[in-house]
Amino acid sequence: MPFTTQFKVVMYASSILIGITGILFTILNRRTDKQQNKIYLALLIMVVCNCISEIIAAVATPYCAVSSNAALAVRFGHFTYFLIHALISPMFYLYVLSVCGANLSGKRKRYIISFIPALIFELMVVFNPATKLVYYYDRNMEYHRNWGLMLIYAEAGLYMMMAVFMLMFSWRALNTKRRTALIYFFFIVLIGLSVQLYNYDLRTELLSEIVAMLGVMISIEIEDDRIDAGMGIYNRRALTADMNTYIVSGRNLYLLCVKITNTEIIKRATGSDNTDALSKLVAEYLRTLVPRYYVYSTSPDTFMVTLMDSDEQKAVWLAGTISERFEQPWRIGDNEFPLKVMLMAADVPERIHTVNDALYMADSPVPKKLDKNILTGSDLDYLLRRAAVESAVTKGLSEHFFEVFYQPTYYVQEKRLHGAEALIRLHAPELGNLFPDEFIPIAEQIGLIDEVDDYVLREVCDFIRSGVPKKYGMDCINVNLSVLQCMQPNFADHIADIVEEYGIDKHMINFEITESIAASDYITLSRVVRTLKKQGFKFSMDDYGTGYSNMQSIFRLDFDIVKIDKSILWSAEKGQLGQIILDSSVRMIRQMRRKILVEGVETEYQLQILRDMGVDYAQGYLFSRPISKRDLIELLEKQA
Repeated sequence: MPFTTQFKVVMYASSILIGITGILFTILNRRTDKQQNKIYLALLIMVVCNCISEIIAAVATPYCAVSSNAALAVRFGHFTYFLIHALISPMFYLYVLSVCGANLSGKRKRYIISFIPALIFELMVVFNPATKLVYYYDRNMEYHRNWGLMLIYAEAGLYMMMAVFMLMFSWRALNTKRRTALIYFFFIVLIGLSVQLYNYDLRTELLSEIVAMLGVMISIEIEDDRIDAGMGIYNRRALTADMNTYIVSGRNLYLLCVKITNTEIIKRATGSDNTDALSKLVAEYLRTLVPRYYVYSTSPDTFMVTLMDSDEQKAVWLAGTISERFEQPWRIGDNEFPLKVMLMAADVPERIHTVNDALYMADSPVPKKLDKNILTGSDLDYLLRRAAVESAVTKGLSEHFFEVFYQPTYYVQEKRLHGAEALIRLHAPELGNLFPDEFIPIAEQIGLIDEVDDYVLREVCDFIRSGVPKKYGMDCINVNLSVLQCMQPNFADHIADIVEEYGIDKHMINFEITESIAASDYITLSRVVRTLKKQGFKFSMDDYGTGYSNMQSIFRLDFDIVKIDKSILWSAEKGQLGQIILDSSVRMIRQMRRKILVEGVETEYQLQILRDMGVDYAQGYLFSRPISKRDLIELLEKQA
């Protein structure tokens, strides 16, 4: 066998080995269900078949002059090569369309028209034995290229250009890995094609194609970083990437959110292993309703399903089917677990405009007091509201939309000023005035709560530094601490650094910690409280009586003041049982030698009840609503 023939066989055999490796890897890893997977697999098979055709032709060529069978083998090899190879570029263009999120079924006529050139040139190859437009053989069975072959190369270039155009058009729809992989393909194939056009005997085109396909497989087809290994469905990263692709490419779909609402209760009752197993069961169930590649898990209790080119009726029907399944318990071994579910179906892009909107749906707390568990259309307006509030919080810090209000506190017996509680407000130009109950949870979720808390503390320090509080006899100003803020490392040092920056008396600041926070982590909180109290700060337990009242937390955290929630005072005004609860609470706290402040005082009668019980401080609308710093100064001047 001549050396040139041996060289060609080695080149093609190497390409076959690489191609078969890619085919087996794709099949064994079960990456064959998506449209792009099928097209990719077809491309690999076509390149491998081309290599086999070229080996047949290369091996038989030296014997054409003496063997009719060899001549037939050469003709067969060349014919099958061109028959298949003329389709590779159109197929790759189809692959790029699929990766870029094009709606191949919804715009079928347009894409059929774009493949008419491929059909024409395929027919040219089919009829070449008669027309000899692509290639032909002389009397000695020597192969010669004809002008038709140049047209086929031009056709390949056309589809490559169309793929490049589609790539540029959908550039924002692709992540970095996909962009790099497709550019790599173009670059490698272009080199191989150029070399072969320069010297046809080198035959580098097929090798470059199979190597480029391997790069595509590594970067696009292998999706380990997109898969939740425990559930076998796509993860949050995949949802983010795919939603970006769908939105940028203009795909119409419905996004269905399946949110399990009682996993925390199950976790506390049975342990986390069961909740993980339950999440896997739910994932497996969802995969029986829609293809695997349309199901995502953004957290153990939240699943997102994309319904491509669907309408509201289909989305609601699927939501109803899922809801009915959740009416039955989920079995793990011999145990059955009831799961509660909330389902939300939203139209993309009509209601879900951005990837963040989709993530809002997944991450937002479910609204309370709902009388149904399937939300569609206007039911989801709260998502838009949440997005607007998040934007307001983000802009609020940089554009100074936040303002600290103050609600005065008073001595009960003398009815004179004691101090004030600092309360944050957000004045959003588009939404109006927002209260903490709405924007604080969102600030915590988006990681801005530290900046908000620091803003409040700095405003309070600045107010104290002005000398106004001391001038009018205020003992302290109360500043609320959030859960996340208290639990952070070096929190005490951070607080002390801010206050020392303003050079004020630390006794003027009284930090409030809610009762639920106090019970959550005694070790961390006791360390924080102990460190800050040594430096002169005061501490109050806020909202005493709203949850499980743990007397140990008052002792172990060494609070100076306990703030009794307004609900206890209002109950005492209405009946004997409420009076007993309030009286018992006051006596227990006093026996612990803590000062007492009662919130929600609105009438003189309520104030008199507190006087009779010996309560130290009061706060409420009887004295003042929360007011701005300027209004507070005016109030202090009037009462002076």
